[in-house]
Amino acid sequence: TTGYAMQSFFIGVGAVIAGMLPWALTTWFGVSNTAAEGEIPMTVRIAFYFGGLMLFLAILWTVLLSREYSPQQMEEFEQARRDLLGEDAVLPDPPREAGAFYTGGLVWLAAGVLIAALFYAIREGVIPGAMEVIPVSKEAYVLAGLVAAFGVIQLVAGWMRGAGKTENGFMEIVTDLFRMPLTMRQLAVVQFFTWFGLFAMWIYGTQAVTDYHYGTNNPTTELYNEAANWWALLGGIRNGVAAAAALIIMWLAYQMDRRQLHALCLGLGAVGFAATFVLPGSLLWVSMIGVGIGWASVVSVPYAILSGSVPASRMGIYMGIFNIFIVVPQLLAATLLGTIVLAFDNQPIVAFGIAAVSWTIAAIAVLFVKDAAQEDIIDAVESPA
Repeated sequence: TTGYAMQSFFIGVGAVIAGMLPWALTTWFGVSNTAAEGEIPMTVRIAFYFGGLMLFLAILWTVLLSREYSPQQMEEFEQARRDLLGEDAVLPDPPREAGAFYTGGLVWLAAGVLIAALFYAIREGVIPGAMEVIPVSKEAYVLAGLVAAFGVIQLVAGWMRGAGKTENGFMEIVTDLFRMPLTMRQLAVVQFFTWFGLFAMWIYGTQAVTDYHYGTNNPTTELYNEAANWWALLGGIRNGVAAAAALIIMWLAYQMDRRQLHALCLGLGAVGFAATFVLPGSLLWVSMIGVGIGWASVVSVPYAILSGSVPASRMGIYMGIFNIFIVVPQLLAATLLGTIVLAFDNQPIVAFGIAAVSWTIAAIAVLFVKDAAQEDIIDAVESPA
């Protein structure tokens, strides 16, 4: 947990520095922050070059200095993990058969087609008055496409399984996707609602502040840009709080159950989202304290829990699959939030209400996750009874 909390700390610090860098280049070093139409300002160029350099140095640091365990130690960790979590939690059912892939693929493909047909019927007036009740945007078709695409993936996997073509990266990923350990499946629910709420804030944050708190939606006005700048500054406050909170989370992880810790942080974040409805614009920094604490936990605690639940030999692929549960809610947020906001009289502040509800659901869901701390696994190996 300590390592992931430190990761959260550096993410927060890095975000604050990145947000300030263009301003600092202009204010302190006189670098121009303007450019001709179609060109990128020099401040932005330098910021990206600096970011690229830091990324390269971080990778170099990891390659040269990260500690690795021997194969024997990894096997001992794996056995200890099984003992702590139980065989059922860490050894899922055998690989999915071709028939199961075909059945699932057809169901998902049919569902995608039906969803697309329903959206079409609503948008084109085939269902009279439906568009007034459910204002479906064109982007909603992406949702239908995602559902259908998952069906196609399973159909392809079924064909490969039946043809014995299983020794390839595609089948490896699909097979592991359907064999996720219990803890990872439970965390998937937590991640989905967590990131759906985050994307709701990121997509509609500026619009919500300018419209709800400053009463303008005209980007050409000085008031709008003042509000947009304030929201950008609030992002810096949020990340700064996250960096500080990461240090506290690192300590609390040893004092309390990690699931309860994450639920507490998400709950504070949900309160922060909800507070945007009642706080005046000048006090929105208060709400960002709660969201910042939640953000610090989001990028640390779930990964710490996950690392103790998956086989060491599959850690890389499962970490990659775990990121699917960030991408999927992002895509759904991009396709569905517009429709939801339109349904509430096109008020962007509704996105913060959605975020509050999403994080509340995630906070409740994490309490049901089966967890075995990686520290306990290591202790079981290094200090056997």
